[in-house]
Amino acid sequence: MIIDVLTLFPEMFDGVLNSSILKKIIEKELIKIRVHNFRDFSLNKHKKVDDTVYGGGAGMLIAVQPVIDCLKSIDNFNNAHKIITSPSGNIFNQNKAKEYSEKNHLIIICGHYEGIDERVLNYVDEEVSIGEFILTGGELAALSIIDSVARLIPGAISEQSTVEESFNDGLLEYPQYTKPAIYDGYSVPEVLISGNHKNINDYRRYSSLKKTYLRKPELLKNCNLSKADLDMLAKIKKEEK
Repeated sequence: MIIDVLTLFPEMFDGVLNSSILKKIIEKELIKIRVHNFRDFSLNKHKKVDDTVYGGGAGMLIAVQPVIDCLKSIDNFNNAHKIITSPSGNIFNQNKAKEYSEKNHLIIICGHYEGIDERVLNYVDEEVSIGEFILTGGELAALSIIDSVARLIPGAISEQSTVEESFNDGLLEYPQYTKPAIYDGYSVPEVLISGNHKNINDYRRYSSLKKTYLRKPELLKNCNLSKADLDMLAKIKKEEK
């Protein structure tokens, strides 16, 4: 998979792309990430990329020319899935991450806090937001998308890890513990050290359902729940009354 990123701040990507799991995924050549500075494509002699807003208004706006010239410089850009980070875009979630992970080529244009000329939207497939809040630029949003997508590429991390994580089956992940069994008076649930795998699996499923019901109940509407799940959920609801 190839991910191209268009940004004014390529240095923001250096540390993240050279650390932790992302670094390993890149080293395995499962993904190629290329960061482009669209300032390099400015026709202005001072490499300026923004200008005043037609019709008046505060601040400056990123111009269409350097962004699109940069986009067009990318090999086979027409066949790539092109997105721009924007607070007005579709909310990014785990399903969207899975969708992107199945693409051969993804291009991310980093939005800007004062905005980008609206004509850029004629060249992209989708506006994407990582949440209903404002960032000074789309770089952090782009990094979040890259991290979420890259780890879903087959071979990136163990399949078991991705299966059990929050949102993969529509539910929040169950609580997890490691040694010591008791710390500062707080104990690991007895069932987890019982060695009874059926009871452990039941506990984890129950805990996942309970956590989802208490924290993000709206997720339950889209879950494919079994009869056993529904029985557990009924018990959880009764306990919380």
